[in-house]
Amino acid sequence: MSPSADGTEATFKDHFSGQAPTYSMFRPTYPATLFEWLAAAAPRRDRVWDAGTGNGQAAGGLADHFRQVVGTDASAAQVAEAAPHRRVEYRVAPAEASGLPAAWADLVTVAQALHWFDFPRFFDEAKRVLAPDGLLAVWCYGDPRLDNPAIDRIVHGYNRGTVEQYWPRERDLVLAAYGTIPFPFREIRTPSLAMEATWTLPQLAGYLRSWSATARYAKALGRDPIDAVEADLRHAWGPPDVARVIRWPLTIRAGRP
Repeated sequence: MSPSADGTEATFKDHFSGQAPTYSMFRPTYPATLFEWLAAAAPRRDRVWDAGTGNGQAAGGLADHFRQVVGTDASAAQVAEAAPHRRVEYRVAPAEASGLPAAWADLVTVAQALHWFDFPRFFDEAKRVLAPDGLLAVWCYGDPRLDNPAIDRIVHGYNRGTVEQYWPRERDLVLAAYGTIPFPFREIRTPSLAMEATWTLPQLAGYLRSWSATARYAKALGRDPIDAVEADLRHAWGPPDVARVIRWPLTIRAGRP
């Protein structure tokens, strides 16, 4: 337990600080069309609060369209890995107590982080920070899909077999595409988008190592589970420097207070 910005106690489940540099290096990036849609849907292109910003994956894309972005995260280690941007200010703060003024933001975003939050407290904070006509947009992505069926089966087997029991229970909310989370906003229609990366085998292995389940497996059993899956992947992959397409469907929920 650690004190939040408003002096209350907040629980922060930190699954990522230990591998913050790996997380920063090997996370897929969001498509430009996502930020274009957010800019068009927001009432103004002025101020954005990116809650649970992590290493700033979304904050930089938002800053290409908005005048000022404040990215907050409860993990100082994650914030330390964020790429600087002249229109982004990073702060260490829990999502449930941002420290931002009331009615400050035209847009509040949460990229692949809502499942870690205390939902009622965060939604109250988002309503406080949003302008009366502002927009809250949250999104998540689930399991990766590979362009080769054999490789896809190996990655799926690692994900849903080898490390399945080491995933935090909050992952179920992501697999349900946030559909089971009560959303106390007036929802609007959102586009169907996907993330896409073209990676070599070492890049894919780095991504798998960035998973919280991988870190928990390694801590529990004292060995790196990626060594075995990477060996299996080599047989199906071909030359390790061959780049293959990986896709993650994006689910967006958005609404106004």
